[in-house]
Amino acid sequence: MKSATPKVLHEICGRSLVGHVLAAAGELDPASLVVVVGHAREQVTAHLAEVAPDVRTAVQAEQNGTGHAVRMGLEELGGSVDGTVVVVCGDTPLLTGETLRRLSETHVADGNAVTVLTAEVPDATGYGRIVRDDSGAVTAIVEHKDASDEVRAVREINSGVFAFDGALLADALKKVRTDNSQGEEYLTDVLGILREAGHRVGASVAGDHREIAGINNRVQLSEARRILNDRLLTAAMLSGVTVVDPASTWVDVSVTFERDAVVHPGTQLHGATHLGEGCEVGPNSRLTDTRVGAGARVDNTVAMGAEVGPEASVGPFAYLRPGTRLSRKGKIGTFVETKNASIGEGSKVPHLSYVGDATIGEFSNIGAASVFVNYDGQDKHHTTVGSHCRTGSDNMFVAPVTVGDGAYTAAGSVITKDVPPGSLAVARGQQRNIEGWVARKRPGSAAAKAAEAASREPAGEE
Repeated sequence: MKSATPKVLHEICGRSLVGHVLAAAGELDPASLVVVVGHAREQVTAHLAEVAPDVRTAVQAEQNGTGHAVRMGLEELGGSVDGTVVVVCGDTPLLTGETLRRLSETHVADGNAVTVLTAEVPDATGYGRIVRDDSGAVTAIVEHKDASDEVRAVREINSGVFAFDGALLADALKKVRTDNSQGEEYLTDVLGILREAGHRVGASVAGDHREIAGINNRVQLSEARRILNDRLLTAAMLSGVTVVDPASTWVDVSVTFERDAVVHPGTQLHGATHLGEGCEVGPNSRLTDTRVGAGARVDNTVAMGAEVGPEASVGPFAYLRPGTRLSRKGKIGTFVETKNASIGEGSKVPHLSYVGDATIGEFSNIGAASVFVNYDGQDKHHTTVGSHCRTGSDNMFVAPVTVGDGAYTAAGSVITKDVPPGSLAVARGQQRNIEGWVARKRPGSAAAKAAEAASREPAGEE
């Protein structure tokens, strides 16, 4: 991956690669779930503790092959396991729980000692090939680097995903040798060992070969992201969501929708974002951990940790920071930034304003170019604007300050004291006109000439 980030911690659609695999494996409701960690294990273990605290880890101090890794995993469980052991790779984010369930069910139903998940791919380069006998039984899996030209022509490949009889697996791993080109313990050699011992080796073919794709570089990461994103959008559309342009829309696995939501082009939905019934989001919006209520409209907006109430309106070109709560039929308009702000039902912040650390009541209007001055250089302070207020344009509210219900503030005011309910607050200097200043201070300028011409014009009739 050519990255400081371990491969399995690279993310697509809101989850790490290993996180996707754990989600799929978790659908089997396993008695134990063990992740074998080796390279960069400190980072991987810390990540697992955060996203999957119930998962156990086994350390593979030296990376001596897949068979050795599985031995380490079994040792974490006491060396042997009764029942079925399913082995998956940590870099296959497209693998689904449904496919793993079919693999496990096939394994049990057919009475196999081992069942390998296979797929037929257009290009098998780099993958282990499935070798079958005339009856169709699996006789071996041959790694690409160890395969003959004849075997390399086979397009059915090993996915690296297996279901084993736990006791037979533990015994067979003791017999795996390292006389191969890499000097490693190949898990695939277990199939031959079990077959030679008279046990049945079967296969379960994945319905979509893309599910088993492993990620080894940024190109493959991008391809997997597109496939998974398409899956998520398809599921959303089939549930009643309109996605106008799936090619330019990106969602995380944790995003949820209600029917008749509309997602316009150029939109990204991340984290625990939820779109309510009949709402519209986009175009060109990025929402993270944000809830949008039924019938609301969010246009050209960046929002993080925000809540947009039913029938509310946001944007275009708004920035909703964490803690923003916009109530029913409220409005956050063009070039408005909000943070830790509760805006009541029907209240509006229409243009060119910053509202931070504030509470605004119901059906109030905040004038254009207003700033809630919440920071004194050391601490944050709160501003409260009541219900049915009308604040003038170009106001500054120097917190902590309260504007009472039904109060007005004049344009251009700096509000530093509480405004009683029903009052008009005027906090600005008296206007003073100095006549003739341009002629004296800017003689000969275009302004002076325009003023002189205007003074010669006859006064209009009343």
